[in-house]
Amino acid sequence: MGRFGQVQEGLGLLLVFWLTAGPAQGRHPLPVLWLMPVGSGSGGENLTAGVAPAVRLALQDLKKQPPPLGNYEIQLQLLDSQCDPAKALKALFDAVWAGPQYLLLFGGVCPPVTALIARALPALGLVQVSFAASAPGLSNRKLYRNLFSMVPSDRVLNQAAVKLLQRYKWTRVGVVTQEGPRLSEMKKDLIRQLLKAGVHVAVTESLSGDVCGRLKKLKDEDVRIIIAQLEDEAVSEVFCCAYRLNLFGARYQWIIAGGGAAGWRLGWKFSGCTANSLLVAADGSIRLQVRELGNANTPGVSGRTPQDYQDSYLRQLIQERSEVSSLYSFAYDAVWVIARALSQATEAAKQREKYRNVTVSEEEVARMLLEAVRSTRFEGVTGPVFFRNGERMTSIELVQFQVSSGVLVGEFNTSTQQLRLIHHLLRFKGPGPAKDQPAVLLQHRHISLLLYIVISSAAGVTVIIALILLFFVIINHKHRRLGSGGASQDELLLLGVLLSSSSVLFSGLDEASLSDWMFGVLCSVRLWTLAVGHTVGFAALFTKTWRVYSVFSINQKGDAADEDVIIRPYSEHCSSVNMELWLTVVYGYKAPLLLLGCFLALNIWTAEVSELAGSGKHLALSTFALTAFSVSGVSGSLLTSHDPPVQFCVSSILILCCNVFLLSGWFAPKIVFVCWSGGGSLQQASGLQGDAAQEDEDQLSRLNQQLKSESAQLDVEIEIFRMELSETSAMFQHLMRDQHAAGIGSVTHEAQICTENRNSESEASTLKDINSPEHMRRRLSVQLPILHHSYLPMIGGVSSSSSSLFSSQEVFVDQHNNSLYT
Repeated sequence: MGRFGQVQEGLGLLLVFWLTAGPAQGRHPLPVLWLMPVGSGSGGENLTAGVAPAVRLALQDLKKQPPPLGNYEIQLQLLDSQCDPAKALKALFDAVWAGPQYLLLFGGVCPPVTALIARALPALGLVQVSFAASAPGLSNRKLYRNLFSMVPSDRVLNQAAVKLLQRYKWTRVGVVTQEGPRLSEMKKDLIRQLLKAGVHVAVTESLSGDVCGRLKKLKDEDVRIIIAQLEDEAVSEVFCCAYRLNLFGARYQWIIAGGGAAGWRLGWKFSGCTANSLLVAADGSIRLQVRELGNANTPGVSGRTPQDYQDSYLRQLIQERSEVSSLYSFAYDAVWVIARALSQATEAAKQREKYRNVTVSEEEVARMLLEAVRSTRFEGVTGPVFFRNGERMTSIELVQFQVSSGVLVGEFNTSTQQLRLIHHLLRFKGPGPAKDQPAVLLQHRHISLLLYIVISSAAGVTVIIALILLFFVIINHKHRRLGSGGASQDELLLLGVLLSSSSVLFSGLDEASLSDWMFGVLCSVRLWTLAVGHTVGFAALFTKTWRVYSVFSINQKGDAADEDVIIRPYSEHCSSVNMELWLTVVYGYKAPLLLLGCFLALNIWTAEVSELAGSGKHLALSTFALTAFSVSGVSGSLLTSHDPPVQFCVSSILILCCNVFLLSGWFAPKIVFVCWSGGGSLQQASGLQGDAAQEDEDQLSRLNQQLKSESAQLDVEIEIFRMELSETSAMFQHLMRDQHAAGIGSVTHEAQICTENRNSESEASTLKDINSPEHMRRRLSVQLPILHHSYLPMIGGVSSSSSSLFSSQEVFVDQHNNSLYT
């Protein structure tokens, strides 16, 4: 018989039952709308045909109840929702409008229809009792305050999964979800709960299209704990792909949530894998499911035990040739919830009208019915039935699939949020629960004592050499035997070498041999000695390089130039909260300075340094060496951070080699030069500098005497020339007086006669007029101050800045006379 025929047969039997039974004699009818899709569910089962026998059994048992429950008859009117929200809402409004007066809505297995109808319930004055699982969003009591679900919400399944993860301390999981509106919403709620619980979701995949390709991402990311939200029909296909990808065994744990309450359904005929392959892949997986039947052996409110009800239901299915529905037990108890709530609300309204002599309005009846459903408490075939925030409080079963049977290994109580595990029934394929990621075994690695002694001895020798050289430089600086230009920089450079070498002594110590407090102190001492030593040494070397570069550049102007356990070694190392920021600042300002130092050193390669046994080449090589060792030290320390002994060796050797190079390259020539002079080397070394200074002083003295003699000779010549000019001037004045005595007229006449002769002879006499007394007097008045002004500074007289002293004639004469007598 086809599915459509089964549907028709189920509806026919149900309608015949309702029509033939009718209301019992003296029983008050209570009309109820039954919202149900007349068709097959997602798994192919006939929902109506499978639920109808359970509803019929509930109605039959209700007739046997004593008053006041036995005084009422539940009359169900079936509405086909067709799983279409628009059609379902229209059918509901039509039924409410046509009458009779309905107070309660029964059923609802389609999530989109349930959500839409539940929002309209308060406006219609209806209360709905659903016997299907509700989506997590339906737990919002502000929007769905008139909806009561017999099956716990999908949110409770997610809470059970989170509790299970926390029980075994699984903090890294993967989530795979079958496509669909209900499961998609369930997936979002699960991820929110996992993040809130501190569980890292490594992979989230939706199972559509190539299921095996989706699951392969779990294997690529090495996900061990997998939460699968699947409908029952998709379980076989998922485990078939898990078998092909080897995603099973002791390293993996599958947790299945999201299906109904029907249990395992491994259909190997449709999955492409053999039955044995599916059993092997599913073995050990845990399924979260709602309890279908209670485990009590005592009769409930209906007078039936859970086992008695199940036997009666199966006999009805055999007679009607229908399929088992996963909702059969919840539908049975839902009818009892409706009957008890309606009878309680009706009795309360009657009592109020009888004793208070008032008419109860429809709104008050609806409010009484709502409170009656909320306060419902009884023992049903599914266990204790009571509601909290519109959801039925029950337990979520944890069933582990073991080879060919499902074993109950624990339960999650929805009312107390407690997880109870039966440990003697819970079985894992490995020695224990699967690990959510490879175990990390910490292995403490120490620096060997022999290595520390060898490196520390070399560092100690370097420190001693630096101290000896520092003492030598200080002593010779006091006696002015190494020059005064770079002694302070030498001392700073040696201080930097001393501090950086001392840091090596603290590098090999770890927490195994020291207390926590002492280890922290030594860490600080090590870092600061290395940082300050490098900074001081580089500053001194950079200062020397800059000074030589400045002099050299000035002198050159104008010239052309596979197991599951990972062993992770570790060791104590120095660190702080702001370690990265501190290193960034240090590297940020030292790297440009090192580059600038190299640039300056390149430009002073051929320069001469004003120090004994020193040259620009030595200074440039020292700068290059410091830069190279600094970069190598930082790189080597970072690259070998995983191996503390190697890191200690590399960093210490580079520091010591740098210090030895600086000591030998810059200070060794000075020591050799001083010591090479023999027994009287100290006096001879100081005498060399004294002789050089005396020779320079003698040259300056001789140059001064020569300039003085030349100045005196020029003064004598100027005086002779002045006397000759005086005599010429006297003769000229005498001639002028004679001419004046001869008469002015003759002179005028002579001038008139000789006008033409003078004009003709003017060009010839131009050169003679240059040496006339008047011209000579004018030139002397200008040249003499200039000559004295130029020569006086050269012989130690008035400087050029004292030119204002020659503004008067008296000062000029005094200066001139003084220069003649010196």
